[in-house]
Amino acid sequence: MSTAVTHAPVFEINDLNLWYGDHHALKNINFPINRNEVTAIIGPSGCGKSTFIKTLNLMINMVPNVKMSGEINYKSKNIINKKIDLVDLRKNVGMVFQKGNPFPQTIFENIAYGPRIHGEKRKKVLEEIVEKSLRDVALWDEVKDRLHTPAMGLSGGQQQRLCIARALATKPDVLLMDEPTSALDPISTLKIEELMLELKEKYTIVVVTHNMQQAARVSDKTAFFLMGELVEIDETSKIFSRPADQRTEDYISGRFG
Repeated sequence: MSTAVTHAPVFEINDLNLWYGDHHALKNINFPINRNEVTAIIGPSGCGKSTFIKTLNLMINMVPNVKMSGEINYKSKNIINKKIDLVDLRKNVGMVFQKGNPFPQTIFENIAYGPRIHGEKRKKVLEEIVEKSLRDVALWDEVKDRLHTPAMGLSGGQQQRLCIARALATKPDVLLMDEPTSALDPISTLKIEELMLELKEKYTIVVVTHNMQQAARVSDKTAFFLMGELVEIDETSKIFSRPADQRTEDYISGRFG
């Protein structure tokens, strides 16, 4: 059940514009992303959803000829600033992709990788981090007896939960999820959705999804993007029952052409 608690914004996006070369991909985006909430980003293919979440940890900077203007304020600091520490930003704002992409290493080494990169060398501490991260994604009991076997031997749903655990191992503030269940079967999808609802107690989650039912089930707020514009953002219950914009109504009801 949702509570009436008002969460402070962890991100505040003001007048964000983004261009790929001459293509204006994001247009005047404005909204807050609140702490300890799940924010779902919906909209048709090519509308800017994935581009938008990749701006939140500046992974978009890896694409050639990208230019941005406006503000992405994370903890009151505009990260569209060349002086930002990208390693620190990506430690705090983790990303989980559409398809589980374990490293070609053991289950243990996949989880320990991030903490090691950030300087943790103590074996006992790494063991504790690995166990906690796997427990947080309800995977510990399934893999505790094969931590030192290849991660690629896990099922698709287990690989995706492993990648979420890998992101959690660096103790992020925010978890970005780009269509995290689109390649999964219904049972694995349900597990990831249940996980999102549990994780928001500790983390802020932004999830891109094409699945309207998923957005309705897991998110507190839903943002509808169309052709690079944010059409509207509101409480998920309102977006799905009484949207303010006819274009949102048409998209959700399947009349969108």
